[in-house]
Amino acid sequence: MDKKKIFDELKKNPKNIRFDRLCNIAEMFGFYFKGGKGSHRIYVRKGIQEMLNFQNVGGKAKPYQVRQLIRVIKKYNFIEEGNKDV
Repeated sequence: MDKKKIFDELKKNPKNIRFDRLCNIAEMFGFYFKGGKGSHRIYVRKGIQEMLNFQNVGGKAKPYQVRQLIRVIKKYNFIEEGNKDV
């Protein structure tokens, strides 16, 4: 599945994204796991100011955190990177 399709999946239904899937998608877009405590995971990417803080709630990601990833992907135009290695 390419990045554009995955991005469209996030936008289509941010309320129904599994936590592990969201973490994998963040990594696919070049973020790496920095740490976390309890149900939280922090993802960062070199050259990006924003930190992504995801929380696992019953196996699902919180919708506002999915939307946060969507905003960062749009802001830095990571969709266009889809054809390049990140």
